This record gives sequence, structure tokens and C-alpha cells, in this order.
Amino acid sequence: MIDRPVIVSACLLGLRTRYDAGDAFSMEAVSLLEGRTIIPVCPEQLGGLPTPRPASEIAMGDGGEVLEGGAKVIDEFGADVTLQFVKGAMDVLQIARLTGAGEAFLKEKSPSCGVGTICRDSQCVNGIGVTAALLKKEGLVLKGF
Repeated sequence: MIDRPVIVSACLLGLRTRYDAGDAFSMEAVSLLEGRTIIPVCPEQLGGLPTPRPASEIAMGDGGEVLEGGAKVIDEFGADVTLQFVKGAMDVLQIARLTGAGEAFLKEKSPSCGVGTICRDSQCVNGIGVTAALLKKEGLVLKGF
């Protein structure tokens, strides 16, 4: 049996795609991916945001509510970047569909990729990011790192 490809937050692989142009390398994720076909993505870059970029957070609610139009993603200077986050999520979903990926390894605490935790007002709270919410809704299995 051949494993299906895995969508992976690029920063977990050591790529400097985070908002601060850093990475979030995860040896645990890399070890679990050994021998698998890896599809690195950065939803925020795919959505058109630069690197580095201002830090952003989901102002109220979580990624599911952003997708439904009931919440917004705002950067640290007050700019509404909701459209870029939704576009990036849709692009990641398209990549998952094109590659046949059924699983995603995503960066916790991210407004895009957080699987169970997002950050708001310098605090980590229970919630799901925009991309994670869309992938989950479409049936991908998510694992947060």
C-alpha cells in the first residue's frame, strides 16, 4: 500500500516562512514523515502576504467562523487580512485535492494552521486556524505540532 501525500506547514520543515521570517522546525514531525511524500505549504504566503509580515490573529472566534464570515483576521497594525487568509486556505485545499493528500501536519498556535490552539491577545486559546478548519471540513486528518 502506498501512503497518500501529507500536507505540511512549511515552517515545521525548517523553511523560514513564519511571519517573523523564522521557522518552527519540528524533529517530531520530520521523524513521523520519514518515507512519506511531503507537500510543504505556507497558507499565508499562498494568500499573498509577504515574509516577513506583521503578526496576525483571529480577532474573535476561530477559523471556522472566519470561513463562515462571522470573524476576521487582523494584523498587529489593525489591517484586515481575512481575504488573504481565506485565499491561502483555499489554495492549500486545492493542493491537497490535486495531490490526493488525506492528512495534514500543521503548526499549532497559528491563525492559519492551528489545529487545537490559536493565539489571541498574547494568550493561547482553544481554537482552530483558518486553513486547518477548511481542511478538517473537507475530511483531512489533522495533526498539530
